[in-house]
Amino acid sequence: MGKSALIVFLSLFLALANAPAALAAAQTNDSTVKKTAKTPASANKKAGAKARARKHAVIAARDSSNTASFNKNEKLVRKVVMVHGRRKVTYQRVAFAPAVPVLPPVLSAGEQAGLNLTHDPLELKSSVALVLDQNSSEVLLDKNSQIALPIASLTKLMTSMVVVEAKQDMNEVLTVTDDDIDREKHSGSRLRIGSQLTRADMLHIALMSSENRAASALGRNYPGGLPAFVAAMNAKAKALGMTEAHYVDSTGLSHLNVASARDLSRLVMAAYQHPVIRQYSTDAKYVVEPGGRPLQYSTSNHLVENREWQIGLQKTGYINEAGRCMVMQTTIDGRQIVMVFLDSRGKYSRQADADRVRKWLADSHPATLTRVKIADGQS
Repeated sequence: MGKSALIVFLSLFLALANAPAALAAAQTNDSTVKKTAKTPASANKKAGAKARARKHAVIAARDSSNTASFNKNEKLVRKVVMVHGRRKVTYQRVAFAPAVPVLPPVLSAGEQAGLNLTHDPLELKSSVALVLDQNSSEVLLDKNSQIALPIASLTKLMTSMVVVEAKQDMNEVLTVTDDDIDREKHSGSRLRIGSQLTRADMLHIALMSSENRAASALGRNYPGGLPAFVAAMNAKAKALGMTEAHYVDSTGLSHLNVASARDLSRLVMAAYQHPVIRQYSTDAKYVVEPGGRPLQYSTSNHLVENREWQIGLQKTGYINEAGRCMVMQTTIDGRQIVMVFLDSRGKYSRQADADRVRKWLADSHPATLTRVKIADGQS
């Protein structure tokens, strides 16, 4: 082989030996070109992602700030909506009703004392009951009658006694003031502050419909004001032999107004001697005009409108501590009867107890029902 031929051969050999490396380099360069070509789009994509991240960070910061000012009845709700064909995320405050805790029932004073466990032949729902013959004072039914309990608006029966026996002008106009607002139980009233009614009208709706502001106004407008009125109430209770009774207001909203069923039977018989108390307490409806606009009041005792009953005097009462209470004077088969029911559970349970007693008296004509047995076997 000549020298020139050898040189050509060696050049070809080296070219063939370096071909794979050149090919790899070419591919690498091509890949680099392709990547370089795609760099603008990739950069845009990354930039967009960063922008969205910043946007969400701003929203999160804003929402976090807003959440700090939420009250306990608000929460943040995320919503996705379509705007011009694009998804848009929004956040809204939404108010929600908080869960209402289940509170245990409030026990009355009678229930706390276990009087509701007392059994009786008539299965009365009242923890305390007393039924007696008005003319002879003979006790026909006795259930825990000696125990003093809160009496709620039965108080207004004593309020009426003090007002009537004080012989104040029944035509005098009394005004409802801020002092008559119930700050004990925060109950409502149809008599607005500034309402004006005669003393007779105040007494009428206090007895018939248990109007608290009317009863309060009656006490305030007694000579010497409410303290003197309450003192007169307690003095009258003592005079009537109501040994367990005690009063602190003229409405009965305070649970400190207490009496036993025996005390209340004496009060009923004394109040029955006043025709105005009999009339006002047994009216079914009555219209008054405080401030020139008429208001119709209705009785708090639906038995008054029941033709099967002959009721000569009645009063109902209710606060949590007292339960449902009722006193009545009625005539059953020609016999004048006084009934007292205290600490009854259920809106109409006291009237239902009265119906049970009336049926029992009409059917069996009992002379006396001895003291019922208590749950633990004691009499």
